[in-house]
Amino acid sequence: MANIYYDKDADLGMVIDKTIAIIGYGNQGRSQALNMRDSGIKNVIVGSRHDESYDQANEDGFMVYPIDEAAKRADIIFLLLPDEVAPEIYEEQIAPNLEAGNIVNFASAYNITFHRIKPAADLDVVMAAPRMIGKGVRELYEQGEGAPAFVGVHQDASGKALEYGKALCKAIGATRKGAIEVTFDDETCLDLMAEQGTWPIIYNVFMEAFKLQVEMGHPEEAVLMEMYLSKEPAVMMEKAAEVGFFRQLPYHSHTSQYGQLTGFQKVDTTEIRNFLKKQYEGIKGGAFAEEWDKEQHENHLSTLNKLEEEAFNCEFTKAEDRLKERLK
Repeated sequence: MANIYYDKDADLGMVIDKTIAIIGYGNQGRSQALNMRDSGIKNVIVGSRHDESYDQANEDGFMVYPIDEAAKRADIIFLLLPDEVAPEIYEEQIAPNLEAGNIVNFASAYNITFHRIKPAADLDVVMAAPRMIGKGVRELYEQGEGAPAFVGVHQDASGKALEYGKALCKAIGATRKGAIEVTFDDETCLDLMAEQGTWPIIYNVFMEAFKLQVEMGHPEEAVLMEMYLSKEPAVMMEKAAEVGFFRQLPYHSHTSQYGQLTGFQKVDTTEIRNFLKKQYEGIKGGAFAEEWDKEQHENHLSTLNKLEEEAFNCEFTKAEDRLKERLK
């Protein structure tokens, strides 16, 4: 079983006097910086280009520096840049300005798992990775709760890397809810499998259910409303997170419970499992990482742009737009 750490397991004193540089002041960066300051971290700074995030960090009262200068001043780096731009910025602006004993914290393990970033051996490399969008990380903290997180260690130069990781989780509020200890590979595989395995299946189920029911003569507006636009599935998922995936069933009528459970037993999951296994193998073996590198550097996101255009202009999306316009 995985270790789960809470406030009592983490010592904020290990990091409270450290200079922590947030590199990437987007939704996650801003929320984590604000949470750390409110947790008592005395010197949180921001490394940023002169853009909207630079202005926002200034407005929020943080000292903002060019990325290389922030890295030079910091004891701890929070690398919160998009995966696709982080390797170049790390190599050119961060790595040359780090010292032995510094700590680099990753919120995404992707670039470590696939060796796109290779930190020096004299650094602690840890992960404090909230399992929540940035907005939620801040809102839950302000409500006295916290977003759960993954915590892990890739390099332990100091012999205290896990303790530093737990302290950083506490600083952002994650140990209020629980920080689950995982490896960097765990975080990468689980994150990518949700994106490439689970969600594509869900998208296809909704698309096929929509097409079938419309073909059977039901109004597209009613089909969409019944499937998800009423936000009933969002409430179901919230209850599932609170009490359990199947334990939320008693919130439904007996007719609904019987239909869901008997239908669940009838689904042939062979093809679902085969698809998931194939996707997992592509992730674990590095094929997806190679494909994504090619898409960025050779194709210049042309495939992504084409797929997005197709998705945004398919009949399903058009039906959504028509209904939303009428519901205003």
